[in-house]
Amino acid sequence: MSWVQTHVLLLTLAYVATTALLLAVLSRMAFNRLAKVAAIVLASAFYVAVFFSTQGLLGWSAPVALPEHFKVLWTYVVEPDPAHANPGAVHLWVEELDAANLPSGVPRSYLLPYSRQLADRVNQAQSQIKDGMLVGGKPRYYGDHSSTQGLSGPVNVNAPPGGDPSGGGVLDPAFLGGQSKNVDLIPLPKPVLPEKELTEPVQ
Repeated sequence: MSWVQTHVLLLTLAYVATTALLLAVLSRMAFNRLAKVAAIVLASAFYVAVFFSTQGLLGWSAPVALPEHFKVLWTYVVEPDPAHANPGAVHLWVEELDAANLPSGVPRSYLLPYSRQLADRVNQAQSQIKDGMLVGGKPRYYGDHSSTQGLSGPVNVNAPPGGDPSGGGVLDPAFLGGQSKNVDLIPLPKPVLPEKELTEPVQ
């Protein structure tokens, strides 16, 4: 069982435990026996529905914060479509890098809010990937003055990654989801390999 399947199973079991506790409280209350039986059957049906509904969420790009350092495997930009009220989006398929710049071996798909500047950077990175180059990346912090270049209007340099750069945006859904609208895409750093110990040749 993969770690993703384990998380889905644990989430379902958490729902089961919570519902079982509510049913235990319900059984002590003076309700009609038929109503209690119906509640138990309905709750049991929800266990199955939660499990399969959660499975259906797997594979979609996650609107969560990107890793601090990652390798870009592929990208996809959805341009805004005002006619259909589509704000656009940027999808990144990445692998997290450890402190030695070695990939985790577990690719994940991330969803970022659309901006013209980000779309241009991502399209450029995609062209580099098609040319055989290795592209890495990291989220930009609005507190870094280089992150604010090209942004119009007042900028809150104390704002963390994600959300509206003009306000730091705790009411911005992008901020609540942890996304960063700004991402640095750079040539992939070389792995830091441990130094080899020199040993004397055997006589």
